[in-house]
Amino acid sequence: MAAADHAARLGFEVDLDEIGGEFTDCKTGECRIKVLPTLYRIIRVIADSEDLADALKIILEVMQQRLRMVRGMVTLFDREAGQIFVHASFGLSEEEKARGIYALGEGIIGAVVESGKALVTPRLRDSQIFLNRTGSRGAGDELDCSFLCVPIVSGRKVLGTISAERLYEHSRLLRQDFEFLAIVASMIAPAVELYLLERIEQKNLQNENRRLHDALKQKFRPDNIIGNSKPMQDVYELIGKIAPAKTTVLILGESGVGKELVANAIHYNSPFGDGPFIKFNCAALPETIVESELFGHEKGSFTGATGLRKGRFELADGGTIFLDEVAELPLAVQAKLLRVLQEKTFERIGGSRSVKVELRIIAATNRELTAMVADGRFREDLYYRLNVFPITIPPLRERGSDVIALADFFVARFARETGKDIKRISTPALNMLLSYHWPGNVRELENVIERSVILADDGVIHGYNLPPSLQTPAETGTTFGCGLQSKLDLVEYEMIVDALKTYKGNMTEAARELNLTRRVLGLRMLRYNLDYKTYRKIKE
Repeated sequence: MAAADHAARLGFEVDLDEIGGEFTDCKTGECRIKVLPTLYRIIRVIADSEDLADALKIILEVMQQRLRMVRGMVTLFDREAGQIFVHASFGLSEEEKARGIYALGEGIIGAVVESGKALVTPRLRDSQIFLNRTGSRGAGDELDCSFLCVPIVSGRKVLGTISAERLYEHSRLLRQDFEFLAIVASMIAPAVELYLLERIEQKNLQNENRRLHDALKQKFRPDNIIGNSKPMQDVYELIGKIAPAKTTVLILGESGVGKELVANAIHYNSPFGDGPFIKFNCAALPETIVESELFGHEKGSFTGATGLRKGRFELADGGTIFLDEVAELPLAVQAKLLRVLQEKTFERIGGSRSVKVELRIIAATNRELTAMVADGRFREDLYYRLNVFPITIPPLRERGSDVIALADFFVARFARETGKDIKRISTPALNMLLSYHWPGNVRELENVIERSVILADDGVIHGYNLPPSLQTPAETGTTFGCGLQSKLDLVEYEMIVDALKTYKGNMTEAARELNLTRRVLGLRMLRYNLDYKTYRKIKE
């Protein structure tokens, strides 16, 4: 036994062949023959369900009651985190179990995982690598216990360990217990591998969900709504005040101003920000199925209702529901919506049980609700329930310089998507953008810029890249018409303005750039009522 004791003190694997052959002491209750039915039971559990928890429950129970182990642990190796942790155990408190975390190669357990070889230490007191990381062993007789640790291996990959400790009077019994643990470790290896794969997949899904949620929060925070005009600053202030509350919000504004973007900003900065954000366009579906979509239905409640279906309100429980175009709701559905606003309860179609939800309601419309109330097309009581905290989004034509900020944002985005190097928007094109009345608001501007980026060939968006609706005399500030010569004049005008702007009013350089003489350039400038002094004032 000298060689074995020396190996144990160094923390190496004991030569178990030196311990001897069979040993069974049925008189002392340590009859290992009785363990065979247990092995069969473990095999059946794994074969039937591959449930690691059920198998480990039996294994730990046998180790504690049949093998009379003082402590037993099953540790698993999280390769992504580089940590070995106690997954299941007996003889350890929850606090001690939580402390049982090892790095690869650290302590006896870390050494077994790193090497993939079992370690048997006849006396913990003599081991130089035993750490007592859990703090469960005292300084007395407990350190005279033997410690057995075998790897759980699948192929060449170490998944974890099974370890146990007890005081042995017979060394041959130690060998038999080691062999039992080795058999058990090989039996549960497939279930452990499956568990770790599921755990890693679940953790990756949680991380991805958290990353996407954080990205949404970042994307829809109020600071990221483009625009610094005074009307938009007022909107940002209202968003900042209402977001932390749970109050119902009514967003008003013309089509295309970005009402949904504001609803996103309110949700992701609210107490419901971690919950679902369910959007529903009240004008997108026929009147006959709007109620079912919002409140759900029971099986058999109408033809085609083959099963229970949850509605949007039920899906939004714990989060926010955004009702876009709320003015288009039928009057019958308006009455049911009123009850949800008042009591946060409703019944599914065909059901009698009330469903209670905890959520925030954000509604939006481009209609004049007060006029609809006066005409009887919208319930007055519902209007006052929705109009608790109204936010009006100003139309783009009232936002001044925001047009340029939004245009630059869209140019950068579409240039990136199309792989084009668009450096700037020409001055005449900017003048057209600023002069246009934008009936379609931000959505129309986005479409205009996308078209212009596709048409631009020289890294600059020119006026002639913009749609014809923006190239009228009112928008260009010139007297260009719609014929061929007028369009050619517009191109010439733009090129002259760009050259003067590039060379800060230096007519000699501008003429050279345009391949014209200074005299001809002067005549063209006179024709378009351009003054070179204007461009000397432009600063980069």
